[in-house]
Amino acid sequence: MGKKRIIKKKGGAMDHGLKARAMSRIPKKKITKGIINILSTYNNTLVSVSDDKGGVLIWSSSGSLGFKGAKKGTPFAASKVAEVVADKASMIGMKEADVIIRGVGAGRDSAIRTFAARGVEITSILDTTPVPHNGPKAKKPRRV
Repeated sequence: MGKKRIIKKKGGAMDHGLKARAMSRIPKKKITKGIINILSTYNNTLVSVSDDKGGVLIWSSSGSLGFKGAKKGTPFAASKVAEVVADKASMIGMKEADVIIRGVGAGRDSAIRTFAARGVEITSILDTTPVPHNGPKAKKPRRV
């Protein structure tokens, strides 16, 4: 007959082992004001915290927290990513930040709301989503 296979279903939630690993790596540098960059695409959400000069101190993505497939682009995954990054930012002393958003994904708003709920004062929000101004490149002429 053979062996029976046991299929373990994951509930689409964040992997707690990966969250613990993400929280273990915290930089030694202390800052009070920084820049939060949120890249929200249809497939993933990336959040990074940098100092005023632009050097990245902390980053995380929904894929690095254990979300897979279509769940990476959800607002829930974006809020969990922002939660992990906000906890790390509070450990290095961040009190206020400017937010720069790029992309058109579903996780834009939920990531900002999570930072505000975690005690990071947001001074400004800047949307730098690239917008085409002359349309896509025209097709080559057909050779007959």
